[in-house]
Amino acid sequence: MKLHYYPETDSLYIELNDTVSSETREVADGVNADFDKDGKLVGLDIDGAAAKFDLSTLETVALPLTLLRAA
Repeated sequence: MKLHYYPETDSLYIELNDTVSSETREVADGVNADFDKDGKLVGLDIDGAAAKFDLSTLETVALPLTLLRAA
C-alpha cells in the first residue's frame, strides 16, 4: 500500500496494490474508487484532501509491516 499526495491538486491517492485500474467510480463527492478488470478495488483518489484531513500525521494500528519507507 502506498499513499501519494499531490499538492498541486490537493489530492491524496491511496494505492492498495500495483494492479492496473480499468474502471473508476465516484463513491462519494470528491472520492473516486479505482477497480481492476476483475472488479477488485485497487485505489482511492480523494480530492481536497488537505481540507478534509490532517495530513501532518500518519498513524498505523496493528499493521504487520515488514518494510516502512518514507520519501
